[in-house]
Amino acid sequence: MGQHVRERRNHRSLTDAKIGVAGCGRMGHPMLAALRLAGFHTDGFDVRHDVGVGTDITAFAQHLSILLTVVRDEAETDALLFDNQKIISQASDINVIIICSTLSPNYVKSLRARIPDHIALIDAPMSGAQVRAENGTLSFMLGGDPDALAHYMPLFEATGKDIHIMGDLGAGMTAKVLNNLLAASSTAMTRLVLDWAKAHQVDERKLLDLIHTSSGQNWLASGFEEIEFARDGYADNNSIGLLVKDVAAALDIAPEGAETALPELVQKTIRGLKPLA
Repeated sequence: MGQHVRERRNHRSLTDAKIGVAGCGRMGHPMLAALRLAGFHTDGFDVRHDVGVGTDITAFAQHLSILLTVVRDEAETDALLFDNQKIISQASDINVIIICSTLSPNYVKSLRARIPDHIALIDAPMSGAQVRAENGTLSFMLGGDPDALAHYMPLFEATGKDIHIMGDLGAGMTAKVLNNLLAASSTAMTRLVLDWAKAHQVDERKLLDLIHTSSGQNWLASGFEEIEFARDGYADNNSIGLLVKDVAAALDIAPEGAETALPELVQKTIRGLKPLA
């Protein structure tokens, strides 16, 4: 059977399945919209009542076949899967759980022993911030069984542009937290540079344009006007706070004896960020 025929059949079988996106915040809600736009039968769930999706976990779980989790952290993932919402026991038709949150790779790999064997498990963290989620151009880093990744690829293609298959379960999350460690580092340093530039009356826009075309180029500086949290200060519940969590996830997989002083300093620096006028 040719590849294009398999792709059409995959898409058709997924179109018939009920897909659920749990955690419909700044990333999950645009992903929900992109999947619906691509023709997939997709419902959203969130514990908050003000995000425009359902809050009834029993209704969400009914006939649910494919679950994408986009909740904040490991505690919320545990609450969704096992504790508060108990989706594992409520969704009797579930075939696959796709972890799109950025979590510790060690935690993600530990889920395999906690989730029934008949349910496939894929780690699919994404990158690109809200602007790329809204444009359907996210980057995905995938880990899991190759056959499962191939079968569910149409879902990633509907919401993303750059899709990287990294290896077995946990490999996608490992790549993501290492990527985010770099993003956190450049965020901390870019904000420091802008503070120093302001102190010396150097025009911010001119400096950012220079950085974009010079050796200091980085993701935050190049997308400063588009990235929604570029000027934010630290708060436990915002995207700057998420960077602190992501550095912690990277530190969780630091090799034995590795030097961790620099990542820990980056984490401390981000915690100290104030809003930028």
